[in-house]
Amino acid sequence: MAIQFTQTMRRSLLSVFVFAAIVVSPQLQADSQVRRSPDSRIPTQLAQQQTVLNTVRAVESVGMTVSNMDRALDFYTTVLSFQKISDVEVLGSEYEQLQGLFGVRLRVVKLQLGEEVIELTEYLTPKGRPIPVDSRSNDRWFQHIAIVVSDMDQAYQHLRQFKVQHASTAPQRIPDWNKEAAGIRAFYFKDPDGHNLEIIYFPAGKGNPKWQKPSNRLFLGIDHTAIVVANTTASLTFYRDILGLKLAGNSTNYGTEQAHLNNVEGARLQISGLRAPVGPGIEFLEYLEPRDGRSLPTDARANDLLHWQTTLVVNDVVAIAQQLRLNHTTFVSPTVVTLPEPALGFRKGILIRDPDGHSLRLIEK
Repeated sequence: MAIQFTQTMRRSLLSVFVFAAIVVSPQLQADSQVRRSPDSRIPTQLAQQQTVLNTVRAVESVGMTVSNMDRALDFYTTVLSFQKISDVEVLGSEYEQLQGLFGVRLRVVKLQLGEEVIELTEYLTPKGRPIPVDSRSNDRWFQHIAIVVSDMDQAYQHLRQFKVQHASTAPQRIPDWNKEAAGIRAFYFKDPDGHNLEIIYFPAGKGNPKWQKPSNRLFLGIDHTAIVVANTTASLTFYRDILGLKLAGNSTNYGTEQAHLNNVEGARLQISGLRAPVGPGIEFLEYLEPRDGRSLPTDARANDLLHWQTTLVVNDVVAIAQQLRLNHTTFVSPTVVTLPEPALGFRKGILIRDPDGHSLRLIEK
């Protein structure tokens, strides 16, 4: 699905310092080896392109809004073995601007599993709305984290002991005809607020090699967060060509196993995995069939329980925000916010939405 660009678009790239959302052709990538003359003070076309590419340094965490922090903490630490690493309350105009809401007081807790981190946020004020009871896995507000397990049967029985709510009918094994994902086993379930979660098992030769290391732990870490997208090409333009994540692999999944995993009859998905240099991946789920998934409600807010936000570390949050404005990105924060204290682990950030409405928090350390 390579995107072709015209000579007019090339001239546009030269006329704007770093802010064109296009795919760089192999020839332009080769041109990146051209050096500036020793006395040149103006960046070359190549330097400008390198500023556009490789913007994201890390996927730092994946977060979600919860209704009751104590209940959520009990679930994630007791059932899934996460460890609490920070617990803070914040308020003030800067946090209101960051979240795009007036009068916020937030309790924010970070939890770690293996090397990966999730962030739970309870809005003490103002309270938001619950996840729609008729949500399906092909609705475009769908997002989950994939928690790697060392033994799928044992992990499933562990979850059954805690009476977790099923989303899948049972753990499913990707069949051997699917060369990219053959032998992977997975199961969807829900946390107390109805957020979708996945446990996933990687057989030898699949997934990150770190998941194959011997371990006495049942829950190992987070491999990726998955989001439903309407159009893979549009999402690649945003995440790969603007934010600089790398496409790591793709496959087309279908059949009874996939349908029962997602609990969507007739599910046929194009799945694309992207990676930053550090942190869990971001996985696109485009439903080729059925195509009746719903868009994010236009009045969705950060305090609603369907809100997830993936935190990306960038070198220059102001520069990437300018680039995204030229790309007509939707902003939740009206502008880049400088926080009065590093309670959340960063000083400067902004909350935006991707082409399907999934929230991304871009931060600068």
